[in-house]
Amino acid sequence: MTDWQALERKYMMNTSKRLPVTLVRGEGARVWDDNGKEYLDFVGGWAVNTLGHCHPEIANAVAEQARTLIQASNQFYTVPQIRLAELLIQNSCFDRVFFSNSGTEANEGAVKLARKYGKLHLDGAYEVITTVNSFHGRTLAMVAATGQTKHQQPYTPLPGGFTNVEYDSIDAIKAATGKKTCAVMLEAIQGEGGVNVPEDDYLKQVHSWCQERGILLILDEIQTGMGRTGTLFAYEQCGIEPDIMTLAKGLGGGVPIGAFLAKERASVFEPGEHGTTFGGNPLACAAGYATLKFLLEHNIVENCRRVGNYLTSSLERLKGEFDFILEVRGRGLLVAMEFSRDIADGVVKACLEQGLLLNAVRPGAVRFMPPLIIGEKEVDEAIAILEKVLARQGK
Repeated sequence: MTDWQALERKYMMNTSKRLPVTLVRGEGARVWDDNGKEYLDFVGGWAVNTLGHCHPEIANAVAEQARTLIQASNQFYTVPQIRLAELLIQNSCFDRVFFSNSGTEANEGAVKLARKYGKLHLDGAYEVITTVNSFHGRTLAMVAATGQTKHQQPYTPLPGGFTNVEYDSIDAIKAATGKKTCAVMLEAIQGEGGVNVPEDDYLKQVHSWCQERGILLILDEIQTGMGRTGTLFAYEQCGIEPDIMTLAKGLGGGVPIGAFLAKERASVFEPGEHGTTFGGNPLACAAGYATLKFLLEHNIVENCRRVGNYLTSSLERLKGEFDFILEVRGRGLLVAMEFSRDIADGVVKACLEQGLLLNAVRPGAVRFMPPLIIGEKEVDEAIAILEKVLARQGK
Protein backbone atom coordinates (compact mmCIF):
# COMPACT_ATOMS: atom_id res chain seq x y z
CA MET A 1 0.00 0.00 0.00
CA THR A 2 1.35 3.45 -0.94
CA ASP A 3 2.48 5.61 1.98
CA TRP A 4 0.99 8.88 0.75
CA GLN A 5 1.98 10.80 3.86
CA ALA A 6 5.64 9.84 3.46
CA LEU A 7 5.54 10.98 -0.17
CA GLU A 8 3.99 14.31 0.88
CA ARG A 9 6.80 14.88 3.37
CA LYS A 10 9.35 14.05 0.67
CA TYR A 11 8.04 16.21 -2.14
CA MET A 12 5.87 19.04 -0.81
CA MET A 13 6.74 22.26 0.98
CA ASN A 14 6.01 22.06 4.69
CA THR A 15 3.26 24.69 4.82
CA SER A 16 0.33 22.77 6.29
CA LYS A 17 -0.04 21.23 9.72
CA ARG A 18 -1.86 18.13 8.54
CA LEU A 19 -3.65 15.53 10.62
CA PRO A 20 -2.40 11.95 10.06
CA VAL A 21 -5.17 10.84 7.70
CA THR A 22 -5.29 10.59 3.90
CA LEU A 23 -8.79 11.23 2.57
CA VAL A 24 -9.67 9.52 -0.70
CA ARG A 25 -13.47 9.70 -1.02
CA GLY A 26 -16.40 11.78 0.15
CA GLU A 27 -20.18 11.70 0.02
CA GLY A 28 -22.51 14.15 1.74
CA ALA A 29 -21.20 14.91 5.23
CA ARG A 30 -18.88 11.87 5.30
CA VAL A 31 -15.41 11.03 4.02
CA TRP A 32 -13.27 7.89 3.92
CA ASP A 33 -9.51 7.45 4.24
CA ASP A 34 -7.18 5.16 2.30
CA ASN A 35 -7.76 2.42 4.89
CA GLY A 36 -11.52 2.55 4.39
CA LYS A 37 -12.25 4.24 7.73
CA GLU A 38 -15.31 6.52 7.73
CA TYR A 39 -15.41 10.01 9.25
CA LEU A 40 -18.17 12.52 9.91
CA ASP A 41 -16.86 15.78 8.43
CA PHE A 42 -17.45 18.92 10.49
CA VAL A 43 -14.58 20.76 8.79
CA GLY A 44 -16.22 20.84 5.36
CA GLY A 45 -13.09 21.81 3.44
CA TRP A 46 -12.78 24.85 5.74
CA ALA A 47 -16.37 26.01 5.16
CA VAL A 48 -16.15 25.17 1.44
CA ASN A 49 -18.34 22.11 0.91
CA THR A 50 -21.67 23.93 1.02
CA LEU A 51 -23.72 20.99 -0.24
CA GLY A 52 -21.44 18.30 1.14
CA HIS A 53 -18.94 16.13 -0.69
CA CYS A 54 -19.54 15.23 -4.35
CA HIS A 55 -23.10 16.55 -4.46
CA PRO A 56 -24.76 15.17 -7.63
CA GLU A 57 -25.85 18.62 -8.85
CA ILE A 58 -22.29 19.95 -8.68
CA ALA A 59 -20.66 16.75 -9.97
CA ASN A 60 -23.04 16.60 -12.94
CA ALA A 61 -22.58 20.29 -13.73
CA VAL A 62 -18.79 19.98 -13.66
CA ALA A 63 -18.79 16.78 -15.73
CA GLU A 64 -21.08 18.29 -18.36
CA GLN A 65 -19.06 21.51 -18.52
CA ALA A 66 -15.79 19.57 -18.74
CA ARG A 67 -17.15 17.86 -21.82
CA THR A 68 -18.26 21.19 -23.29
CA LEU A 69 -15.77 23.98 -22.54
CA ILE A 70 -13.27 24.18 -19.68
CA GLN A 71 -11.29 27.37 -20.36
CA ALA A 72 -11.64 30.20 -22.84
CA SER A 73 -10.08 33.28 -21.10
CA ASN A 74 -11.85 36.56 -20.48
CA GLN A 75 -11.09 37.73 -24.00
CA PHE A 76 -14.43 36.14 -24.87
CA TYR A 77 -17.95 35.86 -23.43
CA THR A 78 -18.83 32.53 -21.81
CA VAL A 79 -22.28 31.42 -20.74
CA PRO A 80 -21.59 29.87 -17.28
CA GLN A 81 -19.86 33.04 -16.10
CA ILE A 82 -22.75 35.27 -17.14
CA ARG A 83 -25.35 32.92 -15.64
CA LEU A 84 -23.57 32.88 -12.29
CA ALA A 85 -23.10 36.65 -12.35
CA GLU A 86 -26.82 37.16 -12.98
CA LEU A 87 -27.82 34.81 -10.14
CA LEU A 88 -25.47 36.51 -7.66
CA ILE A 89 -26.61 40.01 -8.53
CA GLN A 90 -30.28 39.08 -8.49
CA ASN A 91 -29.93 37.66 -4.98
CA SER A 92 -27.76 40.35 -3.40
CA CYS A 93 -27.70 44.14 -3.01
CA PHE A 94 -24.91 44.58 -5.55
CA ASP A 95 -24.76 45.65 -9.18
CA ARG A 96 -21.50 44.25 -10.58
CA VAL A 97 -19.29 41.20 -10.01
CA PHE A 98 -15.75 40.12 -10.89
CA PHE A 99 -14.70 36.47 -10.65
CA SER A 100 -11.31 35.36 -9.31
CA ASN A 101 -9.74 32.02 -8.37
CA SER A 102 -9.71 32.39 -4.59
CA GLY A 103 -10.71 34.46 -1.60
CA THR A 104 -7.28 36.06 -1.35
CA GLU A 105 -7.55 37.24 -4.94
CA ALA A 106 -11.07 38.51 -4.29
CA ASN A 107 -9.82 40.60 -1.37
CA GLU A 108 -6.88 41.88 -3.42
CA GLY A 109 -9.31 42.95 -6.12
CA ALA A 110 -11.61 44.62 -3.62
CA VAL A 111 -8.71 46.65 -2.22
CA LYS A 112 -7.58 47.63 -5.72
CA LEU A 113 -11.13 48.76 -6.46
CA ALA A 114 -11.23 50.82 -3.25
CA ARG A 115 -7.89 52.43 -4.08
CA LYS A 116 -9.11 53.35 -7.56
CA TYR A 117 -12.24 54.82 -5.94
CA GLY A 118 -10.04 56.81 -3.57
CA LYS A 119 -7.98 58.14 -6.46
CA LEU A 120 -11.11 59.26 -8.31
CA HIS A 121 -13.32 60.49 -5.48
CA LEU A 122 -11.27 60.92 -2.28
CA ASP A 123 -8.33 63.04 -3.41
CA GLY A 124 -6.07 60.03 -3.85
CA ALA A 125 -6.87 58.33 -0.54
CA TYR A 126 -5.52 54.76 -0.50
CA GLU A 127 -5.38 53.43 3.08
CA VAL A 128 -7.66 50.62 4.24
CA ILE A 129 -8.59 50.07 7.88
CA THR A 130 -8.80 46.41 8.94
CA THR A 131 -9.00 44.77 12.36
CA VAL A 132 -6.87 42.78 14.78
CA ASN A 133 -7.43 39.00 14.54
CA SER A 134 -8.86 39.37 11.06
CA PHE A 135 -7.85 37.08 8.21
CA HIS A 136 -7.98 38.23 4.60
CA GLY A 137 -5.51 35.95 2.82
CA ARG A 138 -1.85 35.05 2.38
CA THR A 139 -0.49 37.29 -0.39
CA LEU A 140 1.86 39.97 0.91
CA ALA A 141 -0.79 42.67 0.71
CA MET A 142 -3.42 40.53 2.39
CA VAL A 143 -0.97 39.50 5.11
CA ALA A 144 -0.58 43.23 5.76
CA ALA A 145 -4.37 43.52 5.86
CA THR A 146 -4.66 40.53 8.17
CA GLY A 147 -4.39 41.74 11.75
CA GLN A 148 -2.40 38.79 13.13
CA THR A 149 1.25 39.28 14.08
CA LYS A 150 2.10 35.59 13.61
CA HIS A 151 1.21 35.86 9.92
CA GLN A 152 3.00 39.20 9.47
CA GLN A 153 6.33 38.86 11.27
CA PRO A 154 8.05 36.40 8.88
CA TYR A 155 7.47 38.72 5.90
CA THR A 156 8.33 42.20 7.09
CA PRO A 157 8.64 44.79 5.74
CA LEU A 158 5.05 44.48 4.56
CA PRO A 159 3.34 46.56 1.87
CA GLY A 160 1.92 49.81 3.26
CA GLY A 161 -1.60 51.12 3.13
CA PHE A 162 -3.21 49.08 5.92
CA THR A 163 -4.03 49.97 9.53
CA ASN A 164 -5.07 47.20 11.93
CA VAL A 165 -7.37 48.31 14.76
CA GLU A 166 -9.40 46.61 17.48
CA TYR A 167 -12.35 44.53 16.24
CA ASP A 168 -15.87 45.35 17.41
CA SER A 169 -14.89 48.93 18.31
CA ILE A 170 -16.38 51.76 16.30
CA ASP A 171 -14.23 54.18 18.30
CA ALA A 172 -11.07 52.46 17.08
CA ILE A 173 -12.20 52.83 13.46
CA LYS A 174 -13.12 56.48 13.96
CA ALA A 175 -9.75 57.21 15.55
CA ALA A 176 -7.89 55.55 12.66
CA THR A 177 -9.84 57.28 9.89
CA GLY A 178 -7.93 60.08 8.22
CA LYS A 179 -7.61 61.97 4.96
CA LYS A 180 -5.78 59.02 3.38
CA THR A 181 -8.51 56.46 4.30
CA CYS A 182 -10.44 55.09 1.33
CA ALA A 183 -12.14 52.08 2.92
CA VAL A 184 -12.81 49.91 5.95
CA MET A 185 -12.54 46.14 5.37
CA LEU A 186 -14.14 43.80 7.90
CA GLU A 187 -15.32 40.24 8.32
CA ALA A 188 -18.96 40.04 9.40
CA ILE A 189 -17.73 37.34 11.80
CA GLN A 190 -14.01 36.73 12.23
CA GLY A 191 -13.61 33.12 11.10
CA GLU A 192 -9.91 32.28 11.30
CA GLY A 193 -9.59 34.64 14.25
CA GLY A 194 -11.71 32.30 16.36
CA VAL A 195 -15.31 32.75 15.18
CA ASN A 196 -15.55 36.15 16.88
CA VAL A 197 -19.07 37.59 16.66
CA PRO A 198 -19.34 41.39 17.08
CA GLU A 199 -22.05 43.25 18.94
CA ASP A 200 -25.32 43.47 17.02
CA ASP A 201 -24.93 47.17 16.15
CA TYR A 202 -21.22 47.12 15.27
CA LEU A 203 -21.50 46.74 11.51
CA LYS A 204 -24.39 49.20 11.39
CA GLN A 205 -22.26 51.77 13.22
CA VAL A 206 -19.31 51.16 10.90
CA HIS A 207 -21.59 51.47 7.87
CA SER A 208 -22.97 54.80 9.12
CA TRP A 209 -19.45 56.09 9.78
CA CYS A 210 -18.29 55.12 6.28
CA GLN A 211 -21.28 56.88 4.75
CA GLU A 212 -20.63 59.97 6.87
CA ARG A 213 -16.99 60.12 5.77
CA GLY A 214 -17.68 59.13 2.16
CA ILE A 215 -15.41 56.07 2.33
CA LEU A 216 -16.19 52.53 1.22
CA LEU A 217 -17.20 49.58 3.40
CA ILE A 218 -15.77 46.26 2.19
CA LEU A 219 -17.29 43.20 3.81
CA ASP A 220 -15.20 40.04 3.61
CA GLU A 221 -17.83 37.29 3.43
CA ILE A 222 -15.47 34.62 2.16
CA GLN A 223 -16.29 32.42 5.14
CA THR A 224 -19.69 33.79 6.17
CA GLY A 225 -21.28 34.00 2.72
CA MET A 226 -23.27 31.41 0.77
CA GLY A 227 -25.70 30.68 3.61
CA ARG A 228 -23.09 29.73 6.21
CA THR A 229 -24.48 31.95 9.00
CA GLY A 230 -28.20 31.37 8.40
CA THR A 231 -28.87 33.96 5.70
CA LEU A 232 -27.49 33.90 2.16
CA PHE A 233 -25.05 36.65 3.16
CA ALA A 234 -24.25 37.74 6.71
CA TYR A 235 -24.77 41.43 5.94
CA GLU A 236 -28.50 40.70 5.65
CA GLN A 237 -28.60 40.10 9.42
CA CYS A 238 -27.04 43.49 10.15
CA GLY A 239 -29.46 45.79 8.35
CA ILE A 240 -26.78 47.23 6.06
CA GLU A 241 -25.66 47.12 2.44
CA PRO A 242 -21.86 47.27 2.06
CA ASP A 243 -20.27 48.91 -0.96
CA ILE A 244 -18.15 45.87 -1.81
CA MET A 245 -18.38 42.23 -0.73
CA THR A 246 -15.94 39.37 -1.29
CA LEU A 247 -16.86 35.71 -1.66
CA ALA A 248 -15.04 32.38 -2.17
CA LYS A 249 -14.98 29.15 -0.14
CA GLY A 250 -18.60 27.94 -0.38
CA LEU A 251 -19.32 29.68 -3.68
CA GLY A 252 -18.14 26.75 -5.81
CA GLY A 253 -19.29 23.98 -3.48
CA GLY A 254 -15.74 22.57 -3.50
CA VAL A 255 -14.45 23.89 -6.85
CA PRO A 256 -12.01 26.84 -6.51
CA ILE A 257 -13.65 30.19 -7.28
CA GLY A 258 -13.76 33.64 -5.73
CA ALA A 259 -15.60 36.85 -6.47
CA PHE A 260 -15.97 40.44 -5.41
CA LEU A 261 -19.25 42.28 -5.87
CA ALA A 262 -19.76 46.04 -5.83
CA LYS A 263 -22.40 48.70 -5.89
CA GLU A 264 -22.53 50.67 -9.13
CA ARG A 265 -20.91 53.75 -7.58
CA ALA A 266 -17.95 51.68 -6.36
CA SER A 267 -17.53 49.76 -9.62
CA VAL A 268 -14.86 52.07 -11.04
CA PHE A 269 -12.57 49.71 -12.97
CA GLU A 270 -12.01 50.44 -16.64
CA PRO A 271 -10.99 47.78 -19.22
CA GLY A 272 -7.45 46.60 -18.59
CA GLU A 273 -7.25 47.81 -14.97
CA HIS A 274 -7.90 44.39 -13.45
CA GLY A 275 -7.93 40.89 -14.87
CA THR A 276 -7.26 37.19 -14.50
CA THR A 277 -6.43 34.26 -16.75
CA PHE A 278 -8.37 31.54 -14.98
CA GLY A 279 -10.83 33.56 -12.90
CA GLY A 280 -14.42 33.00 -13.97
CA ASN A 281 -13.53 30.06 -16.20
CA PRO A 282 -16.53 28.02 -17.43
CA LEU A 283 -15.78 24.99 -15.25
CA ALA A 284 -15.64 26.89 -11.96
CA CYS A 285 -18.63 29.05 -12.86
CA ALA A 286 -20.72 26.00 -13.77
CA ALA A 287 -19.98 24.63 -10.29
CA GLY A 288 -20.80 27.97 -8.69
CA TYR A 289 -24.08 28.27 -10.57
CA ALA A 290 -25.13 24.73 -9.65
CA THR A 291 -24.26 25.35 -6.00
CA LEU A 292 -26.09 28.65 -5.67
CA LYS A 293 -29.11 27.49 -7.67
CA PHE A 294 -29.54 24.39 -5.49
CA LEU A 295 -28.98 26.45 -2.35
CA LEU A 296 -31.79 28.83 -3.32
CA GLU A 297 -34.28 26.34 -4.73
CA HIS A 298 -34.06 23.82 -1.88
CA ASN A 299 -34.13 26.20 1.07
CA ILE A 300 -30.70 25.08 2.27
CA VAL A 301 -30.23 28.35 4.15
CA GLU A 302 -33.24 27.57 6.33
CA ASN A 303 -31.78 24.13 7.05
CA CYS A 304 -28.51 25.81 8.04
CA ARG A 305 -30.34 28.13 10.40
CA ARG A 306 -32.39 25.36 12.00
CA VAL A 307 -29.61 22.80 12.34
CA GLY A 308 -27.18 25.52 13.36
CA ASN A 309 -29.43 26.43 16.27
CA TYR A 310 -29.62 22.74 17.19
CA LEU A 311 -25.82 22.43 17.05
CA THR A 312 -25.34 25.51 19.23
CA SER A 313 -27.86 24.33 21.82
CA SER A 314 -26.24 20.88 21.89
CA LEU A 315 -22.82 22.43 22.46
CA GLU A 316 -24.29 24.67 25.17
CA ARG A 317 -25.48 21.50 26.90
CA LEU A 318 -21.90 20.25 26.92
CA LYS A 319 -20.81 23.61 28.32
CA GLY A 320 -23.07 22.97 31.28
CA GLU A 321 -21.51 19.55 31.71
CA PHE A 322 -17.81 20.47 31.53
CA ASP A 323 -16.54 23.44 33.50
CA PHE A 324 -13.48 23.93 31.27
CA ILE A 325 -15.71 25.05 28.36
CA LEU A 326 -15.75 28.85 28.50
CA GLU A 327 -18.00 29.76 25.59
CA VAL A 328 -19.95 28.56 22.58
CA ARG A 329 -20.28 31.23 19.89
CA GLY A 330 -21.18 31.65 16.24
CA ARG A 331 -24.12 31.80 13.87
CA GLY A 332 -25.68 29.19 11.65
CA LEU A 333 -23.18 26.44 10.91
CA LEU A 334 -20.10 28.50 11.75
CA VAL A 335 -19.58 27.81 15.46
CA ALA A 336 -16.67 27.67 17.90
CA MET A 337 -16.24 26.16 21.36
CA GLU A 338 -13.61 27.84 23.53
CA PHE A 339 -11.84 26.13 26.44
CA SER A 340 -10.16 27.50 29.54
CA ARG A 341 -6.89 25.84 28.52
CA ASP A 342 -5.05 25.04 25.28
CA ILE A 343 -6.51 21.61 24.56
CA ALA A 344 -7.91 22.17 21.07
CA ASP A 345 -5.27 20.09 19.26
CA GLY A 346 -5.77 17.19 21.65
CA VAL A 347 -9.54 17.35 21.27
CA VAL A 348 -9.30 17.40 17.48
CA LYS A 349 -6.90 14.43 17.38
CA ALA A 350 -9.02 12.40 19.81
CA CYS A 351 -12.16 13.13 17.78
CA LEU A 352 -10.29 12.07 14.63
CA GLU A 353 -9.59 8.70 16.21
CA GLN A 354 -13.32 8.37 16.94
CA GLY A 355 -14.34 9.27 13.39
CA LEU A 356 -15.16 12.99 13.69
CA LEU A 357 -13.30 15.75 11.83
CA LEU A 358 -13.01 19.10 13.62
CA ASN A 359 -10.72 22.12 13.28
CA ALA A 360 -8.50 23.69 15.96
CA VAL A 361 -9.04 27.33 15.05
CA ARG A 362 -7.08 28.50 18.11
CA PRO A 363 -4.98 26.64 20.71
CA GLY A 364 -7.95 26.89 23.05
CA ALA A 365 -10.85 26.68 20.59
CA VAL A 366 -12.32 24.23 18.08
CA ARG A 367 -14.41 25.23 15.09
CA PHE A 368 -17.42 23.48 13.53
CA MET A 369 -18.04 24.11 9.77
CA PRO A 370 -20.07 21.14 8.50
CA PRO A 371 -21.84 21.08 5.13
CA LEU A 372 -25.08 23.06 5.15
CA ILE A 373 -27.07 19.95 4.23
CA ILE A 374 -26.48 18.11 7.51
CA GLY A 375 -29.37 17.18 9.80
CA GLU A 376 -29.92 16.82 13.51
CA LYS A 377 -28.97 13.14 13.35
CA GLU A 378 -25.43 14.02 12.23
CA VAL A 379 -25.24 16.67 14.96
CA ASP A 380 -26.23 14.08 17.57
CA GLU A 381 -23.55 11.73 16.27
CA ALA A 382 -20.89 14.45 16.43
CA ILE A 383 -21.95 15.55 19.92
CA ALA A 384 -21.80 11.96 21.22
CA ILE A 385 -18.20 11.63 20.03
CA LEU A 386 -17.21 15.04 21.34
CA GLU A 387 -18.78 14.35 24.71
CA LYS A 388 -16.73 11.17 25.14
CA VAL A 389 -13.54 13.01 24.19
CA LEU A 390 -14.24 15.92 26.54
CA ALA A 391 -15.00 13.52 29.38
CA ARG A 392 -11.43 12.23 29.08
CA GLN A 393 -10.09 15.80 29.08
CA GLY A 394 -11.86 16.44 32.34
CA LYS A 395 -10.06 13.63 34.15
